[in-house]
Amino acid sequence: MPSPYADRLSRLPIERREVEVLGGTTAYWTYGPPLPQGAGPDAADDVPTVIAVHGFRGEHHGLEPVLAYLPEVRVIAPDLPGFGESAPLPGRTHDLDAYAQWLRDFSAAVAPGAVILGHSFGSIVSSAAVAGGLETERLILINPIGAPALEGPKGIMTRLAVLYYDLGAKLPERWGTAVLRSRLIVRVMSVTMAKTRDRVLRRFIHDQHDRYFSRFADRDVLRDAFVASVSNDVRAFAPRISAPTLLIAAQQDDITPIEDERRLAGMFPEAQLVEIADVGHLIHYETPAEAAGAIRGFLRVPVARGR
Repeated sequence: MPSPYADRLSRLPIERREVEVLGGTTAYWTYGPPLPQGAGPDAADDVPTVIAVHGFRGEHHGLEPVLAYLPEVRVIAPDLPGFGESAPLPGRTHDLDAYAQWLRDFSAAVAPGAVILGHSFGSIVSSAAVAGGLETERLILINPIGAPALEGPKGIMTRLAVLYYDLGAKLPERWGTAVLRSRLIVRVMSVTMAKTRDRVLRRFIHDQHDRYFSRFADRDVLRDAFVASVSNDVRAFAPRISAPTLLIAAQQDDITPIEDERRLAGMFPEAQLVEIADVGHLIHYETPAEAAGAIRGFLRVPVARGR
């Protein structure tokens, strides 16, 4: 299915790279101006560098529509360990502590001091990493997970998802993996999350999920990551994050209601909340231009030195 953002994306220089982190190979892509040789993210070219962390079951492709609207920004987009083209972390449970440590080490290896951006589960990983010592001058969270997944109006759906992932883990490996990669289940997830009435855009969204939502290494990695995603949220880390933070939230998000996002913004020492109407948990697909505009404005605001 052709991407509505393909023309913009085609104008960006894109390069695939790999780096060893915690014993596993992480694949990542750079978008926009190339990384300067032997220099940090604040090199003489003054191009802002952002490390973008995708959500649960996704991979770097999911954030490309937003990146297409940020040609002046250098973005480094890795696949999380165990997803897409990144190998699992050997000998590790893929829990939140492992992902947070991975992000701290990945940032140190590729772009120390870069702005950190996380979408959905990536918002939890990014917040945990920054609260745990990852140095960054700014933090950007898109569709942040700002409330417990097992509580509130969506709690029943989350518990059904828990049963689904438990079933996939307990069945014989071949059958369990087939259940977890079921195109029907993926389509149900996609239809539930999409809010747009644009038929072409909906087809693109469903095609993206069909292509990339099942590219996990194995069912153990998937279940570990799922447990991490529903057992944690950004609230636990917000008070310990001193970096200026931008929250980009959807007014129709079924994962975290907008009222909870507003409360979450107040938990950070310094945070700005941008609300986008008529969209749910797929800001990155449905309203990427609005998200990019908020990011651009946030990056332009000077940060006080000596933080």
